[in-house]
Formats: sequence, C-alpha cells, structure tokens
Amino acid sequence: MKKLLIFGVSIPMLFLGISFSSCNDSDDQVDPSANDSEELPEVFSKFNDNIEVYVEGNFVVIKSDGIPDHNSPYFSTSDNRYEAYNGSNQAFHLNPNRITSQNYTFRIPLNPAEASNKQATSLGAIGVAVNGVPFFNQYAGPDQPLTNEINSFDQYNGHPQQTGSYHYHIEPLYLTLEKGKASLMGFLLDGFPVYGPEENGQSVLENQLDEYHGHFGVTADYPEGIYHYHITNTDPYINGNGYFGNPGTATN
Repeated sequence: MKKLLIFGVSIPMLFLGISFSSCNDSDDQVDPSANDSEELPEVFSKFNDNIEVYVEGNFVVIKSDGIPDHNSPYFSTSDNRYEAYNGSNQAFHLNPNRITSQNYTFRIPLNPAEASNKQATSLGAIGVAVNGVPFFNQYAGPDQPLTNEINSFDQYNGHPQQTGSYHYHIEPLYLTLEKGKASLMGFLLDGFPVYGPEENGQSVLENQLDEYHGHFGVTADYPEGIYHYHITNTDPYINGNGYFGNPGTATN
C-alpha cells in the first residue's frame, strides 16, 4: 500500500481516487503542534511508492535508498535484478562498482524561485529522479567531461560510483521509455522540475534552453507555467551552468 508522508505523518492511501492535493482534509489526523502549514503539491505523487515524500517547513523532503526500479548489470549476478548489458554502446565496459542501498535525504524548496546569485552544481547528487535515483551533473570529476565514463553507463544510462550509489548523468532511458519523453523525470535541488527531451511533441533543442538548461513554460503538471529543466542528448544533458534557483540539500 502506498503511503504519503505529510507533516511527518505516514498516511495510508486507502482509496486510489484520493486527491494528493487535499492532504489537509478534516479526516486526516494532523498533530496540532506541527508548524507546517503547506500541503504537499500533487505533482509529488509521481514519485514511486517506496519513496517517502513530505512537507517540512518550507521544504519538500524526499527520502530514498537510491536503488533503481529497473534491472542492471551493476547488480550482483546472484541478484534477481541482474541483467547483462544489452544496450547499443559497443564500447560498453562494466566499472568495478556494484549497486548498494543508500540513505538519501533530499530537501528541496517547496516554493522554488529564481536565485539572485546563481550557484554552480557540485559533484554528487544535484537532484532526484521520480524513481529515487540521484541526478549527477555533466562531469565525471572536477572539470572532467563524461567522454570516457559514458562507456560505463548501463542500458538505462546509469551506473554506480565507488560507494555503490547508482545515478544518472544523462537521459534515464528506463523512465523515458516507461513514462514518455515529455514526462516529469524528477527535480533538481533548487525545487524546479526536470522534464524529458521532448515538449509539445517535438525534441527540445539546446538553443531553446538558457545557460542553466531550462526555460519557463506550461507543462502538464504546472498548467500556469513554471521554470523547468529539460534533459537533452548533448552536453550538458541535464543541467548547464548551475542552478536557476536556490538549492536545498542532499545528504547520504
């Protein structure tokens, strides 16, 4: 049964027809001492069932073990989620790391806004996909492009680093195949959403995006419009020259 955590309280979803935007209904038993007054936006219902999502003050908190919801050659061969590489990259090579469970807590702004002083992304998690897997930026290391590392990406375009943290630097193919290339892929730490490589039935081109790899516009989840990032198939892939908004935190 899916549970939605609101104001730090786990609430079972007893009926599929319940609305995620009505998290403060009178039937919900909320601690009156809690000082959180915001509802969890409905868009966050798109995270997988096993991921905890709740509002805490001015932040949405997302907790994940970082394990992908698809198979990979980076699982142990004795794991039923192991799948030998069957992608199209003939230069693929398996790196020595294997996927292990993590303890991620992402805290992203509930009401994201453009930052007056933009911050560069750092190595490590810069956001989180709807399946709980972190997004990393376009670098394999400090100022090191993905030129060689990209050959270790599995058939779904992810791989683990030394601590076993599986992540995506580029288009998460499992998600775009399952949900569609124009769908919500996740959020960056600044709270702004990340969408796939298509919009309005067309591929998104780099020249349609700003230096942060995003633009303002209407999406299915934000009918009034919002700044949002797009994943593309060329560098910088997910994010460009830093966060458009003020980033929250990712701890592990």
